[in-house]
Amino acid sequence: MRLSIIVPVYNMAADGKLNFCLDSLVGQTISDYEIIAVDDASTDHSLEILREYEARYEWFHVIASPVNRRQGGAKNEGLKAASGEWIGFIDSDDWVAPDFYEKLLTRARETGADLVGCDYSLVAEHTFSVGRIVRNNTADQTGILDVEKHKKLLMRPGSMVVKVYKASVIRENGLDFPEGIFYEDNCAGSVWSLYFRHFERVEEPLYYYYQRTGSTVHHITEAKCRDRMRAAALLVEQCRDRGILEEYRQETEYRFAELYYVITLFSYLQGVVHPRLSFVRELGRGVEERFPDFEQNSYYRVNTGSEEQRLIAMQGRSNLRFYLYYRLKLWARKIRSGRRKS
Repeated sequence: MRLSIIVPVYNMAADGKLNFCLDSLVGQTISDYEIIAVDDASTDHSLEILREYEARYEWFHVIASPVNRRQGGAKNEGLKAASGEWIGFIDSDDWVAPDFYEKLLTRARETGADLVGCDYSLVAEHTFSVGRIVRNNTADQTGILDVEKHKKLLMRPGSMVVKVYKASVIRENGLDFPEGIFYEDNCAGSVWSLYFRHFERVEEPLYYYYQRTGSTVHHITEAKCRDRMRAAALLVEQCRDRGILEEYRQETEYRFAELYYVITLFSYLQGVVHPRLSFVRELGRGVEERFPDFEQNSYYRVNTGSEEQRLIAMQGRSNLRFYLYYRLKLWARKIRSGRRKS
């Protein structure tokens, strides 16, 4: 088997989302591949849709999980069942161009790469017209992967669903996903990247990332913020357990501080309806306990905006002052925005 495509599915039956994704997969231009769809205890009729495809295509396999383990758990189940030489993942409300996998696997064959990716397109409707293009990785992360390139990939791994992975690398190094949380890729993407030796890109937007207006996927809650914090903590734990933390300490420190603290802090205050001061305090304690000198990290000082650094320094001096100041700043911004609209 040349390729296994793993599709984690949870409650995607409405509005034709799941069908559009699956139709793009069964219509791929390559041969000798399998699709492994893992239903993660859906409560709608997603499983029934999957069974229809399974009955139609002998190389379409369905795994029905009795309990919800989030995308990480579903992906792990798919990995156990996969028999392909290459592994690909796709979110079940996204879709891919007909020649997506053919182009990535051709690049792998031509270059000897064990990891190949491409760019993706942001779209708000079911279409194969290209929307806003996102460059998933950069040229200085590709080619034969030395320590410096691994450092760049650890900090900026890019999306995992727009890549294909050599299955032998995954199995030989025991690579898998955190289970039971959102943002499992925040941990896995960085850790996995350190074990591949040759990364190539196809510079085309062959993957379509669906952004629905008002989507709950993009709705910020405290629970999702905690999942991002957990993913960042697991990244540090896995690097330590795998014996690679010291070699990549500066990069791990920066990635942890960014995910656990910087992104979470500002998205929480901007997105949660009633943000709590106690949660802000908890964030500060968490990063200080693990990396007390993170503000001196060279990557942090270069890559974090000056205004964010100023606000984070303010929080380090006084949680209450920072909380009140930032809430007032957001309120003033909202008032100005309302005046411009009127």
